[in-house]
Amino acid sequence: MLYNDLTEKIIKAAMSVHSALGFGFMEKVYENALMVELGHMGLDAQQQQPMQVYYRDRLIGDYVADIVVDNAVLLELKSVEHLNKVHEVQLVNYLKSTSKEVGLPLNFGKPKLEFKRKVLHL
Repeated sequence: MLYNDLTEKIIKAAMSVHSALGFGFMEKVYENALMVELGHMGLDAQQQQPMQVYYRDRLIGDYVADIVVDNAVLLELKSVEHLNKVHEVQLVNYLKSTSKEVGLPLNFGKPKLEFKRKVLHL
């Protein structure tokens, strides 16, 4: 699987954050904590990473990714009751428009961390 080892490390980091903080905080708290944990694991992570969105090879806008790890995996953090189809579609659209192939929506809003691995083959 594409970036399988990297996504496993990211999920492990997210689980550590969730285990330490529990659920109920705003997304930004988890984002900041996850940045600390990813750095502790030696991963290159960029927070609030600006990404340009293209349509027919023309720049049409900007999107700010919550976290991008190793310039390869896009993380979309949530603190909601449930990840739903809208969150998955949103992430796939971000992948399409930014030419990234792998993304993880991470939901810290439940007693157990919720995540899905999304792969877009370009």
